[in-house]
Amino acid sequence: MNDFPIVCVGGSAGGLDAYIRLLQNLPADMGVAIVIVNHITLMPTQLHEVLPRFTSMPVELITERLLIEPNHVFIIPSNRDLHVDNGEFRLKPISKPRGWPDVITVFLRSLTEYWDGKLVAVIVSGYDGDGAAALCGIREVGGITIAQKLSTATQPDMPESAIASGCIDFVLSPEDIAKEIVRIAHAEA
Repeated sequence: MNDFPIVCVGGSAGGLDAYIRLLQNLPADMGVAIVIVNHITLMPTQLHEVLPRFTSMPVELITERLLIEPNHVFIIPSNRDLHVDNGEFRLKPISKPRGWPDVITVFLRSLTEYWDGKLVAVIVSGYDGDGAAALCGIREVGGITIAQKLSTATQPDMPESAIASGCIDFVLSPEDIAKEIVRIAHAEA
């Protein structure tokens, strides 16, 4: 059943700091899947090697048809668009190979169509405005949208664009984002 919450954490430049601070404050058994969509396109991601030090949840690099499970942290591979279908991840060639990628927007839109559980979209530090275009859609299906507080973000462009969309519910530090995710997880349980 695809009925547990998915938290999509979208970021790029400066995102690592936010991911670490978030994971350090999340319990490993709250019944939520965390999906980190980091829009690096040029180099392979190292997040699945770095982040296990900061959480006791399993951290997995997403592969085609990987089953989405709660109490796991999933990492998007570079140069792929991420979709969901039938409770599994699907990887597709990146739809915007030039310029700033829109992998966060693509994944959030896929979630609004193909996931039944609660959706939480979190936009953290990064250049450009990836993700912002999908936030109103997340809210329309009853999801919750959170932007990192600009003063706590190394690179505030991305959360700034998210806030400018007019569809952000909370603007919080990574530590407070973690608290909000815990609250949402308990409300859904």
